[in-house]
Amino acid sequence: MFYIHMLLLLAVIFTGIRFGGIAFGLLGGLGVSVLAFVFGIAPGSPPISVMLIILAVVAASATLEATGGLKLLVKFAERLLRKHPNQIVFLGPFCTYLLTVLVGTGHSVYPLLPVIYDVSIKKGIRPERPMAMASVASQMGITASPIAAAAAVVMATAAKNDLDISLVQVLMVTIPATLCGLLAGCTWSLFRGKELDQDEAFIERCKNPDFKAALIDETVEGGNDIANAKKAKTGLTVFLAGIAVVVFVAMFGKDLSLLPQGVGMSVAIQFLMLAVGAIILLCTKVDPKEIAKSNVFTAGMSAVIIIFGIAWMSDTIIEHHKPYLIEMVSDIVSVHPWTFAFAMFATSVFLKSQAAVLTIMFPLGFSLGIPPEVLIGVIPACYAYFFFPFYPSDLAAITFDRSGTTSIGKYVLNHSFFIPGIIGVSTATVIGYFISTTLLG
Repeated sequence: MFYIHMLLLLAVIFTGIRFGGIAFGLLGGLGVSVLAFVFGIAPGSPPISVMLIILAVVAASATLEATGGLKLLVKFAERLLRKHPNQIVFLGPFCTYLLTVLVGTGHSVYPLLPVIYDVSIKKGIRPERPMAMASVASQMGITASPIAAAAAVVMATAAKNDLDISLVQVLMVTIPATLCGLLAGCTWSLFRGKELDQDEAFIERCKNPDFKAALIDETVEGGNDIANAKKAKTGLTVFLAGIAVVVFVAMFGKDLSLLPQGVGMSVAIQFLMLAVGAIILLCTKVDPKEIAKSNVFTAGMSAVIIIFGIAWMSDTIIEHHKPYLIEMVSDIVSVHPWTFAFAMFATSVFLKSQAAVLTIMFPLGFSLGIPPEVLIGVIPACYAYFFFPFYPSDLAAITFDRSGTTSIGKYVLNHSFFIPGIIGVSTATVIGYFISTTLLG
């Protein structure tokens, strides 16, 4: 029956890929219904703690966006990129990575992609080099963010298993690991593809006057005008201060007895981030209706529904078949616990949410007896949805690159994001594993 239930889960995932977005969550709920009414399986536990943290973080980040603070962040990044155009292959991905770390969502990448393209094409640098890695880097930053849903999953799962794992311990592994992965991917990207003046396909396209005229869009530079700069600065200042408070509480909350007895860090993140959003609201008097209309809010609510349904269905199957799963893979995992990284990677290929992957796989890892330091070390492996080039940030990079160098190949897998993704994630996972087993082992 395990294999029948897994086929049902795969059917839900593949159907979700076809429809995209919140379809994963809705179909996951359908899957739980089938498991309950057709197979008589008691539904598992929905990831309530994770969902609540995502809601709190999204509320604060969406409030920031409504003030114009997110645009202000992008503006700072644009100034840096235009000041150092020769380093665009490294600085472009680094800026998208840093935006994700600060805001907690990879969807913050979209305003920067046209800037990265504009700087590249005007400097004569093949846009594919920074564009593809910028999309990958924006997703790699998720596991390095103290307020991203991925960190929330790790903290909630650790608390549920009575393990004393702090947010700081996780970030001490994921930040240097993902930065090394980013550096490795950017270094490879420096030498990818032909120079534009030697690329036969690009030269051929330039023979079309309409194509050549559209290569450079003069409206891109300075296009991120902020309606109320004072409100944006206030919102951004409060938001960054809020993140600093979250990190401070995570580092010293226990030693300084900052939190009431019995209040864990996952709960603290919930009320702290809601408080950050509230302070931004009070200081800037932003219209609450604008918060609900923001891109961050829409993307965040979609993530909550996706995790709600698909993670609930996965937990139902795993809990029901836990003895069989442990018996099946315990020998391999006990000898080579690092192989769990491959399982996370394979899951992420189809499930396009790192938080959802961790919600499914982390409890399974603890059930299999994998040491916590190994699980933390292989966290970067939860990002693999670059494998197929259909993630929104990848499609956006292809769209914004009017030179056509960032593309999907004839055989689908030979696309612009595949090799940078493999290099970045594998480097981050290997380094994360060694850092974690050295520091926490």
